[in-house]
Amino acid sequence: MAAPLPVGRSGKTHSPHYKWGILGIGIIAQAAFSAAFQGIPMASAVLQSDYHYSTGQLGLVLAALTCGAAVTEIVWGLLTDRFGERAVLVTGLAGTTVSLAAATAFLVPTGGYTPPSWLLSAVLLLAGALGGCVNSASGRAVLGWFPPGNHGFAISLRVAAVPLGGAIGALALPALALSVGFRGVFGFLTAFALAATVAIVCWLDEPPLPPAGHRNTTVSPLRRWKIWRISLSAFLLDFPQFTVLSFAAIYLHREHGIGLTAISGLLFAVQALGAVSRVWSGRWTDSRGGRHRRSIVIVYSWVIAACFVGLALCGSGPAWIAAALIVVAGLLSCGWHGVHYAEIAIMAGKERSGTALGLENTMVFAGAFLTPLVIPGILAATSWSVVMLLVGAVPAVLSAVVMPREGR
Repeated sequence: MAAPLPVGRSGKTHSPHYKWGILGIGIIAQAAFSAAFQGIPMASAVLQSDYHYSTGQLGLVLAALTCGAAVTEIVWGLLTDRFGERAVLVTGLAGTTVSLAAATAFLVPTGGYTPPSWLLSAVLLLAGALGGCVNSASGRAVLGWFPPGNHGFAISLRVAAVPLGGAIGALALPALALSVGFRGVFGFLTAFALAATVAIVCWLDEPPLPPAGHRNTTVSPLRRWKIWRISLSAFLLDFPQFTVLSFAAIYLHREHGIGLTAISGLLFAVQALGAVSRVWSGRWTDSRGGRHRRSIVIVYSWVIAACFVGLALCGSGPAWIAAALIVVAGLLSCGWHGVHYAEIAIMAGKERSGTALGLENTMVFAGAFLTPLVIPGILAATSWSVVMLLVGAVPAVLSAVVMPREGR
């Protein structure tokens, strides 16, 4: 007897393959936001030159998108659980589109006018605060449409859109900045966000969960200590991840004399292998009934810590050893997200998964925001070896300790 066709909260009946369309929409939405918050820093040298900003002003601009997302993630999660995925995604991404369109129209250097750094930062902060909706809302939609046996794989694929969007931004934005200026950069990001918004308006039906706003007796994730411990593990693992993503190029070039072309290849390998690791780990844990998600995170944490201890001891040793350790540490510190997000969302329950994912992403964006602020101060006072220990190894060890163990 054929299985019944899935019915969304709109009452519309869908094909059994509709869940893959929802996953595609989630990937597009996540990639659109990722292209902005990861791609703009890739064009930072051109931005500083075109806008004539000091290093401090540049740092303020580059931190704005990430900071905006960090302060609103839990709010978006709560709103998603209260009002549903569709309303949250349309509101947030439409607002992001308008913010980026304003930057395109009014906040690019023209003639003798240079937009003040505080104004550009404020608009990007708003774009980040609104765009942060994609993390919890699209994750909840994907979780709601996929059956339990595919949760880890589906969430891992959606989370893999983060490095995908970053790669798109890295390829497109510096080239646009050099060729047509930042009107082209912001125009590209506006079009990307608009395309994601249109896809949601036209095709996203909310999953067959209880109606948004119904009385939910499940304990809030914000009142569960184990969920806080899992999200704290994500915060700690962000430090080694963004040590690699933000400072590996400088470290390898200055300390080991590796050329910039080779470094670009290494960092591309980190992102690509990290994305593969996200999807593989989600598929592998699904094949074992959803077990071992926390165990994978713990194992990754210990291996990451060992790699950073090796980097601390490497000093001026062979460049190939440092490069290999950076790649391994980088791909693992980029590869834990899929099973991590799946675990925290499933622990919270589908109806509360928006709040749980919002908490997780608050921690993730906070770590991404803090790491580039912490490293220069430590480096100025000590050395790269101390940076590798304090910002790489120690947080990874703490992540392994704080992550709750799985039951028998």
